[in-house]
Amino acid sequence: QVQLVQSGGGLVQAGGSLRLSCAASGRTFNSYTMGWFRQAPGKEREFVAAITSSAGGGSTYYTDSVKGRFTIARDNTRNTVYLQMNSLKPDDTAVYYCAAASSSYWWPGLRLSDKYTYWGQGTQVTVSS
Repeated sequence: QVQLVQSGGGLVQAGGSLRLSCAASGRTFNSYTMGWFRQAPGKEREFVAAITSSAGGGSTYYTDSVKGRFTIARDNTRNTVYLQMNSLKPDDTAVYYCAAASSSYWWPGLRLSDKYTYWGQGTQVTVSS
């Protein structure tokens, strides 16, 4: 069992930055691929970024709309995954969720939310224009 507790988020002006954190319980954190998803009002939950386990190379993956602006990272000593968000846009406004998938290695299916077993509580990010 893995519990994910998120922190960070809030209100920022367009062009600003925020960092989200997601702390995981349990001793198997490093075996999971960790992902970030977001859900805007009236829209489906969408993939934002993911990072594989060390065994999977610690590789990172992003949706096209955040490439070059967002960075996902993990600190396995702290059982924590981060999402650094720069150059934020109003379209980035959403509730952001971290999630853990039991796969250590990347496959395209990990862009789908139903491949993740554990979820954080969600945190609101609002970008004003």
